[in-house]
Amino acid sequence: MKKTLLTMLAMVAFGFANAQTTPPADNQLPSNGESGKCYVKCITPDVWTNETVQVLEVPAYTKLKVIPAVYETVTETYVETPAYTKYKVIPAKFTYETVTYVSKQGRTDLKVIPARFARSSETVEVKPAYSNWEYSTYPNCKSNDPGDCRYVCWKEYPSKSKTVPTKTVTDATTANVNVNERSSSYKKKMVTPARVEEIKVPAVTKSYTWQKLVTPARTETISVPAKYTSVTKQVLTKKGGVTVWEEVECGKLSGEILPIYYNLGSAALTSSSKRIIDSKLLAYMRANPNKVIEIASHTDSRGDDASNQDLSQRRAQSVVDYLISKGINESRLISKGYGETQLTNNCSNGKSCTEAQHRKNRRTEFRVVSQ
Repeated sequence: MKKTLLTMLAMVAFGFANAQTTPPADNQLPSNGESGKCYVKCITPDVWTNETVQVLEVPAYTKLKVIPAVYETVTETYVETPAYTKYKVIPAKFTYETVTYVSKQGRTDLKVIPARFARSSETVEVKPAYSNWEYSTYPNCKSNDPGDCRYVCWKEYPSKSKTVPTKTVTDATTANVNVNERSSSYKKKMVTPARVEEIKVPAVTKSYTWQKLVTPARTETISVPAKYTSVTKQVLTKKGGVTVWEEVECGKLSGEILPIYYNLGSAALTSSSKRIIDSKLLAYMRANPNKVIEIASHTDSRGDDASNQDLSQRRAQSVVDYLISKGINESRLISKGYGETQLTNNCSNGKSCTEAQHRKNRRTEFRVVSQ
């Protein structure tokens, strides 16, 4: 059916393209055609609408629920052993007490601290300072007589000292040394007399439990509502067939670009793309309930050919699925991915093109294929 529609559209488009040079026969044109308008005559598909019906899946019924018997636990108390008095003999108790005494008194002893010597020294002048005249011979004397070249100098010599080691002494003294006293101890036995103690023994009680029937078993009626399943069925609203010539927007016969964009490598529609589809395409489909349109998606030449073909088909189908979710019958929608087979310029494989040129090929279009 789709191939038939496309073939007839191609024939119509070819006829319009050659109308000025080779006019077709009168019986091939609309009888009421007007200049500047486009008309289409083809085999139209049946038009179906979706209708939701409720199918009774399970009818309403009643069921019985058994409420088991209810028991109450009752606790009873009884005296196992009555209270009584018993006597306990506390025997005499012997203890020992330790008594401490001084076995040797303390005293103070004297300790002699011997004299102590410390090192010291004393410096003694062994030769006092002195001065006198001394004769010397001039070293470069030209005379053979040594007496001719003698000169005299006044010289002073410092004193000389010698340090002699000495000792200082600290006289011997005494110091007190305390000697502590000594203690010792002895033990003596203490006795606590024997006695009788009276002990009151309380009664011993115990308990047992048993189950008392409070409510006997019974049944309860429960109403189960009917269960329905929503089923969407297609209802034929218009029978297809051969149409008469009908006017159609000329731009709708060829692809009209939808300005929607996808994320890289993705076929998911963005929120902005959905708004464009709602305002441009969904509104047109609702205003023209008999129109059948083709959603065509294209890619640029970059990437693998097979991958581009698959991506374009998925992108076209995403638009179709979105329109179906908005209530458009799927019989009015055709999705077609063309990959990179219909480039709008010469940016084919291996050609160097700008990003703007590649962008012109990445497009999604829609066109009317039948009335």
